Amino acid sequence: MRAIAAPTSLKGVLSAVAAADALAAGLAAGGAEATSFPVADGGDGTLDVLERALGGERRSATVSGPLGDKVRAEWLVQGGTAVVESAQALGFRTVSELDPLRASSRGLGELILVAAEGAESLLLCLGGTVTVDGGAGMREVLDELPLPTRVACDVRSPLLDAVYVFGRQKGARDDQFDELAARLRGLPDVPGSGAAGALGGAFAALGAELVPGASLLLDVTGFDPRGVDLVVTGEGAVDRTTWDGKAPGEVVRRCREAGVAWHLFSARDDFSGDPARADDDLFELGERLANDASRPS
Repeated sequence: MRAIAAPTSLKGVLSAVAAADALAAGLAAGGAEATSFPVADGGDGTLDVLERALGGERRSATVSGPLGDKVRAEWLVQGGTAVVESAQALGFRTVSELDPLRASSRGLGELILVAAEGAESLLLCLGGTVTVDGGAGMREVLDELPLPTRVACDVRSPLLDAVYVFGRQKGARDDQFDELAARLRGLPDVPGSGAAGALGGAFAALGAELVPGASLLLDVTGFDPRGVDLVVTGEGAVDRTTWDGKAPGEVVRRCREAGVAWHLFSARDDFSGDPARADDDLFELGERLANDASRPS
């Protein structure tokens, strides 16, 4: 049996690369010919996935964190393109507490300016941020795009989903929603505008091209399920946003189109619940799926 292990990152627990490797090892232990193929959609871990698939040179800079502390953020240089991941400057790892009313996207603007030096184009990867400022902080240091820019959005959500769908993930209370939504007034409302605390809308206002991150990244990394027997994908928590642009949902869609069997896991619901066992959980899942597939029907 030929199988592809294609999970995205388990946020705060395992990178997409580590998750794919553990899952592929389990599939192989169960007798499958397994390929590790980590996937991403623009959110946390996108740099890791692109570097694994296509190589590139990592660089880093110190920028403003969402709550004012300095953070070290990386970007990836691939040919003439600088790839910037918003979660590097604004992700959950950059703060010790969640405070969406205070959190600023300024550090992303600083990172873009540094990354643009010597580059010919930018690929901005949006998702996994703790901010809901509609790019106001970013615009303090970046009043125009320094280079031709594509923006890979981890969701196709409209503008106000940044508050009313994703706000709680960033620590927002229900009584703060209207205040946060008011900040977004005047931003373009197009598919992807609600990504990364409405940074999608902010970049659309600057003239950037917003594209579905999962589709773009699966294309450029060469994901193709045709000719395999099983694809295993998943993420930390499968919910309705999984089907609104997230990488696992796009993997499943492509498997359905190709007529390839697939399995979608939700770590929150299917695993032990112990982050320290995430590697083992993935290995055991892969081994079980491979064993099940090898049994006579």
